[in-house]
Amino acid sequence: MNNTNHIEKYKVRDYECDLQGVVNNSVYQNYLEHARHEYLHSIGVNFAALAAAGIHLMVIRAELDYRSSLRPGDEFIVTTRMERESKVRFAFVQDIIRTADSKIVLNGKIIGTALNERGRPQIPEILNNVMPKAATT
Repeated sequence: MNNTNHIEKYKVRDYECDLQGVVNNSVYQNYLEHARHEYLHSIGVNFAALAAAGIHLMVIRAELDYRSSLRPGDEFIVTTRMERESKVRFAFVQDIIRTADSKIVLNGKIIGTALNERGRPQIPEILNNVMPKAATT
């Protein structure tokens, strides 16, 4: 079981900002998604290979709490860890933290499931190995 935070480092690019000079709210979801893919890669999960095998990891809910804003040039990290939500659901718990002052910019919880080749929810064994035992719900 691996319940530690995976950390990815980034820097805000000018084109990610809106007219107010801050990162557009939709861009934060791109940061989170990239960090999730890097996390999965770091634990040996090949997203493309799963899809080719007929197993599709799906986001079914995104809970995002925006706490502060990032601006052009800000360096930041995205932390990611997995938790089990139910027998067929998992969550990526993610935070975006500005490096300069360690200020939390965003807290996120992305809930997902996996669909097998028949379109039925089923968590692949490789994900089962990195999460706590199944909940009873």
